[in-house]
Order: sequence, then structure tokens, then C-alpha cells
Amino acid sequence: MGLKITLLILFFAVMIAVGLYCKKNSTDVRGFVLGGRAVGPWLTAFAYGTSYFSAVIFVGYAGQFGWKFGIASTWIGIGNAVIGSLLAWMILGRRTRLMTQHLESSTMPEFFGKRYNSSKLKIAASLVVFVFLIPYTASLYNGLSRLFDMAFGSYISYDTCVIVMAVLTGIYVIAGGYMATAINDFIQGVIMIIGIVAVIAAVLSQNGGFTESLNGLAEVELEGAAPGAFNSFFGPDPLNLLFVVILTSLGTWGLPQMVQKFYAIKSEKDINKGTIISTVFALVVAGGCYFLGGFGRLFTDKLTIDASGAIEGGFDAIIPTMLSGLPDVLIAIVIILVLSASMSTLSSLVLASSSTLTLDMLKGHVVKNMSERQQVLVMRILIVVFIAISAFIAINKDKLSAIADMMGISWGALAGAFLAPFLFGLYWKKTTKTSVWVNFMFGAGIMILNMLFRSSFPVIMQSPINCGVIAMLAGFVIVPVVSLLTPKPEIESVESMFSCYSRKVVVESRESLGE
Repeated sequence: MGLKITLLILFFAVMIAVGLYCKKNSTDVRGFVLGGRAVGPWLTAFAYGTSYFSAVIFVGYAGQFGWKFGIASTWIGIGNAVIGSLLAWMILGRRTRLMTQHLESSTMPEFFGKRYNSSKLKIAASLVVFVFLIPYTASLYNGLSRLFDMAFGSYISYDTCVIVMAVLTGIYVIAGGYMATAINDFIQGVIMIIGIVAVIAAVLSQNGGFTESLNGLAEVELEGAAPGAFNSFFGPDPLNLLFVVILTSLGTWGLPQMVQKFYAIKSEKDINKGTIISTVFALVVAGGCYFLGGFGRLFTDKLTIDASGAIEGGFDAIIPTMLSGLPDVLIAIVIILVLSASMSTLSSLVLASSSTLTLDMLKGHVVKNMSERQQVLVMRILIVVFIAISAFIAINKDKLSAIADMMGISWGALAGAFLAPFLFGLYWKKTTKTSVWVNFMFGAGIMILNMLFRSSFPVIMQSPINCGVIAMLAGFVIVPVVSLLTPKPEIESVESMFSCYSRKVVVESRESLGE
């Protein structure tokens, strides 16, 4: 117990020290929100990865999808690495950095407003962020209760954990802004990599190693599934596995807190390095999490399962049960790992939310003239507000079932509304403002309807995950079709925006053979 608490105190002390150290870099909006657009490849890549993978992945998704798909759930982690990281950096990284700097936009809603010449569009995007991103922050605490019960028993309660995590995250984000978040993300990312490798090795050793664990999965029988389905290449349910891969991988392309990482990249070389680092990080952390979860059914004897086949405590109980037999040192590492995953994502979400609300809704609309100092102050105040809301929801999640349900569909709503308009906005000059409006309404609207009237949807769309995938993919039809049917944007304005891609640059001969 002394070891666990000591490691926690040391971890929190480092996070706060980094926040105070970075305070000098967060005196203006550019520094507070984007780190002065001078963040290197390692910090950017780790900030991207740690914002991507939270306790929701390690405890909730790994347990849930590992239980449903067996070892095939590893494909989700591979998809996260290839689609959610490698392709995201290759397709979005450079263009996002160039155009957002050219348009002088610091947030995704501000990009929409300037790219499509519409302040109303910027406000609409801000509202979508506010409605779906803020409640999503509360889901980051999911799974912590069981882990803390396993590790600390009655010494530290779940409510205490939530409050301490929220307060300490707020301190370093408020003090140091994006740069503090990026540096802490790097530290937390290193912890996540070491932790997941150590935990996988320890858990598999409990079942005789990798080969014996696979043989154990082959013996698991499930009504309606083929023998050996849980250690097969695509698992017992390939179609729903594909939907999960698409949502958790392609969906990151439309999430404000993820895309905003590209705004802060320092140079071309940093993009190339960041692409590799981010992909390897995702492969180890996400691939490791889902790989670990794939062996969850080997611990059925330690879980309480009722007559209907439901697990007592839900899917969040699976990973803690798998870890309960580990040595105290490894359990302490797991606690730090999950806290790292949660705090890094929480800091990214509240920074994205506060900057969006300040720069895109309050500045110029509610408050006509807002100085740089006032903007930073308001963002810091809103960070406190948003973290307090997330902590309140997390502590009272059993009483706020509707909001908890909203968290589950927030990923699909945000990506469904933003992915296609953002991607087409970077690449296609003929994208129209009307197509963006239609996509916003469809992407966010269908997910709200799914939450309210789920039983009325077709069977395949009753799952929020499947519905979110359809919302995202529909955008690739809605945006080009509506753009072709509606008045074209002003040519001179669009050419001016895309001129950032045509600017001539000089590079060293080792990077180009020349003419």
C-alpha cells in the first residue's frame, strides 16, 4: 500500500511541476492553445497518442471487445495504428498545419468559419463540440472505480480518485496550457508503453504463456459461434468487428481534440518523424490493450455471471479481474498507467473545449472586444468549469443515465458531423457551405435520434458504434453530392485559401534531387 501511494504522489508531483515550468509559455492565446506552433515530433506524436487512448480503451473497450471478439480484437489496435495514426498523419498532418496557419485558425470550429466564410457555421460547430465533447470527458473516469477497489480497497474511494485526478489535471493545464499538456502527455505515454508491455507478459504467464493462453481460448465454447472462434483470425463476429475498427480508427480524423494536434507542429521534418512515432505508439498501446482484452474469457471462473449471461459490474469488470492476481508492483504500475491515459485525454478534451467556447462563441459574439489576456483568462476559467462538470457527471453517473448514454454516442456524432467537411475542406475547392450544414445536421442528428429512439432503428444501426460508422461514411456522399447541387463558393476567396499549398519553398538537396 505504501508503494502504491508513494508512486501516486510522485506521479502527481511531476505533472504539477511540468505545468508550473511551462507557465511562461502560456501568456498569450497562441502559446496557451497551440504551444506557439513550435512543438516537436516526439511531444506532438505522444500528445496525439495519449489523447487517443484513455482509460475507456484500456478498461472498457479492451474488456468489452476482447470478450466479444477474442484475440481478433487485436485488429482494432492495428486499425488504430494504421488508419487512426499513420494515415491520419499522412493525409491530414501537413495540409492541416498549412491551412490553419494560413487562415489563422486555432480550433476546428474556427477553421470551418474561415474556410467556408460563415460565422454561423463556426457557432454551430462550437455547439456540436459543447454538446458532445464535454459529456465525453466524464467517460474517462469509467473503470477507475473497480481498479481502485482492487488496488486500494477502502483506503482510497472512487469519488476521492475522481476529485484528485480532476483537480490535478486542472492545475497543470491551467498553469501551462498546451505545452504543459504535451510534455505531460510524453511522460504519461512512456508510462503507458512500459505498463502495457509488463502487464501483458504478467497476465499471459498466469495461463502458461502465450501458446497455452491461445489453446485455452480455443476451448471456449459459445452458443452460435464456431468452435475455436475466440482464437481465430477474425473472431466470432467479423462484421461488427469491422464497424468497431472503422469507428475507433477513422473517427479520430474528425475529433477536434485529435486534429488540433496537427495545428501545433513545428516543421516538415517533425511531421515525418511524428508519423512514425505516433504509429508505433498506437501499435504498442492500442494493439497491446486489445490483445490483452482478447484473453478475457480465460478468467470466466473469477467473474460473476448471472443466468442471462451478463457480467456483474459490466464489461468494465473484466480487465480489473484479469489484473487482480498480479504482484503489488505491477498493480501500482497499472494504476499509474490508467491515470496517465485518463489525465492525458482529459487535459486534451478540456483544452479543446475551453478554447472552442472562448474563441468561437464568446469572442466577437458575446464579448465584442476581448484582449489576448482576457481570452487566456476566460479559457482558464472554462477549464475549471468543464473539469468540474466532468467530475460531477462521473461521480453521479448512476443518476444521470441519459448523459451517460450520450457519452457513448459522442464519438460517432463528432466524427459524423466534422470528418467529411474537414477533409473535403482541406482538399477540394468546390466544397460548399450548404454541404457542411447538411452534414452537420445529419451527423449529429442521427446520433441524437439513435439515443432517443434506438429501438426504432434498423437492427444493424441500433448499436451506437454501427450508427456512428454510418454517420461518418455518409458524409463522404453528402458533402460532394450537395456541393455539386448547390451554388459554388467564390473562386477568388477559395483560391486565396488554397494558395498556402502553392507557396514555393527551398529545401536542402538531400531532401530533393532538384529540377
